Amino acid sequence: MSKFKKGGGKELPAISTASLPDIVFMLLFFFMVATVMRQNTLLIENKLPYADQVEKLEKKTPIMYIYAGKPGPGYKKFGTEAKVQLNDKLVNSVAEIQNFVQENRNKVGETRVGKLIAALKVDKNTNMGLIGDVKEQLREINQLKINYATLNGDPTKK
Repeated sequence: MSKFKKGGGKELPAISTASLPDIVFMLLFFFMVATVMRQNTLLIENKLPYADQVEKLEKKTPIMYIYAGKPGPGYKKFGTEAKVQLNDKLVNSVAEIQNFVQENRNKVGETRVGKLIAALKVDKNTNMGLIGDVKEQLREINQLKINYATLNGDPTKK
């Protein structure tokens, strides 16, 4: 006499998978946009010194990185003296810096060449003679905008 009958013999309908590709592509797009790619593989030790007067560079400023320090633990075959690294390559001579700067100037374009900054990421235990040679090479090619990368903190306590 009841209006509603129990349908005990019916099975549940299958779950629709029509929207699954949309979800997968949405996640793929999110991770492609949110992921930051690593720029360079460090072949040298790079423990940056501390400084108390630090300024952050604008993100739109074109920057080329020059690393200096002793070869890292996996790269002892290059010796124990401090070396200069340009991108992912250890250079034998600081004279190669001029070619590196010229290549970066060509990539940046004529309108932004004057804004190009050479950022030196130098290990705190590196000899200043090597840094002086790097700066001299930069001066010879007229790359006068130089920035030293440091960590923010008190240099007297660290």
